[in-house]
Amino acid sequence: MIQAETVCANLLRHGCSAAGTLPLTLMSSPEPKHLPSTIVREDEGALVSLAKSGDLGAFDELVNRYERRIFRLAMNITQNREDAEDATQDAFLKSFQHLAEFQGESRFYTWLVRIAVNEALMRLRRRRRNVTSLDEPVQTEEDLMPREIEDWGPTPEQRYQVTELHSILNNAIAELDPIFRTVFVLRDMEQLSTEEAADALGISVPAVKSRLLRARLKLRERLSRYFGQRQQA
Repeated sequence: MIQAETVCANLLRHGCSAAGTLPLTLMSSPEPKHLPSTIVREDEGALVSLAKSGDLGAFDELVNRYERRIFRLAMNITQNREDAEDATQDAFLKSFQHLAEFQGESRFYTWLVRIAVNEALMRLRRRRRNVTSLDEPVQTEEDLMPREIEDWGPTPEQRYQVTELHSILNNAIAELDPIFRTVFVLRDMEQLSTEEAADALGISVPAVKSRLLRARLKLRERLSRYFGQRQQA
């Protein structure tokens, strides 16, 4: 997972051109380059095979590797620690119970993410009965385009500490609607591919791209507005 402070720092470092806006790549690039996975190790398949044969130690190793990432994913989706803890626990429990059904057509981590996303969304729906369904089509609307923003190019006094940047970005992400926040977290923070994100959410690749674009637009506008206000203060 890319740390929140890294995401926000990249926005500030690369986005301050003469116009003083956030980077256009955040808004317009549907397929940013992804570094080779630093999450999944080469021996994941071997551990899964051992776990399938009844080796509990092998499954424990998988839990140890992915527990923190799965919890952060659930936390980003639910915005509630108790729900995130429950979703994480149930995701690992269900992955163990259904391990025999895992055919290896995707990475075990991707399969685990799919289970965790479903668990997190289920808890989110319980808390927010009026949450928009992930199955509803998303229409492009003109009023979703970012409004014109004022120049908020950083000055030496505006170089915030990493902890503050972390809070700023997390707050902005938390304000996104769940259907957009989930896609943004999977693609831009967990660095899943578009196809993996679509598989995890049970939606089409075009739907992932559409929601990701809208999430970036909304996030870009919120961050721009925040830093614009800070500069004027």
